Amino acid sequence: MTQTVSKLTRSDTGRPFPYVLMYHSVAVHQHDPYLVTVDPRRFDQQLRWLRDNGLRGVSMGELMRARRAGEARGLVGLTFDDGYADFARNVVPALQRHGCTATVFVIAGRIGGDNEWDPAGPRKRLMTAEEIQEVAAAGAEVGSHGLLHQHMSYLDDDELVAESVASRDLLREITGQEVAGFCYPYGDVDRRVVDAVAAAGYEYACAIWRSDVSGPHALPRTYIGDRDGALRLRAKHLRHRLTSRR
Repeated sequence: MTQTVSKLTRSDTGRPFPYVLMYHSVAVHQHDPYLVTVDPRRFDQQLRWLRDNGLRGVSMGELMRARRAGEARGLVGLTFDDGYADFARNVVPALQRHGCTATVFVIAGRIGGDNEWDPAGPRKRLMTAEEIQEVAAAGAEVGSHGLLHQHMSYLDDDELVAESVASRDLLREITGQEVAGFCYPYGDVDRRVVDAVAAAGYEYACAIWRSDVSGPHALPRTYIGDRDGALRLRAKHLRHRLTSRR
């Protein structure tokens, strides 16, 4: 497994990391201790800012294909972790209004449940299988966020297979589509975890922070929250441009 990941990482060495934004939930909210929720009006403003500045939000699959073809200029990856039901209700219509697409990373073993891993936060409903089918049919890319939202570096090898392989198989069955991308819960990733995800056959994977395992199977992302208006969005985009090279 290590040999495969090393080859993929070397082949991309020297190119800037793609600009990928990390969202979770888009909903009206009052209590948000984990800072994972963006108001729908703010989200609409953020998408408008991208378009006004010559940028277009796209799914990770579209972004990675464009990079391979040398046609990724002006494209920004939009990712949504956890698969909240408000993705179907609030995110998809906004994406369609602004001519954007996105990737939603779904927790395959908690479909129709809630965010029980966030004990201090308000309960947020996760998409049902039917809602996942609807967003996939509407053009969203569905990726895997694992089986049970676990810290993957804590797991043994068999559990890693369940989180990567079994979760993908469940989502394939629901969507009838290929599942090309993986996202590490909590951003918890090390070399063993990267190797397991690459060996499972994923084309790419998303982390959070830049690290010594960053590459096609541990892509760093930029957190976006409810406080991110035009000035902060501009600053984050500039920071990425200045620091994105390996």
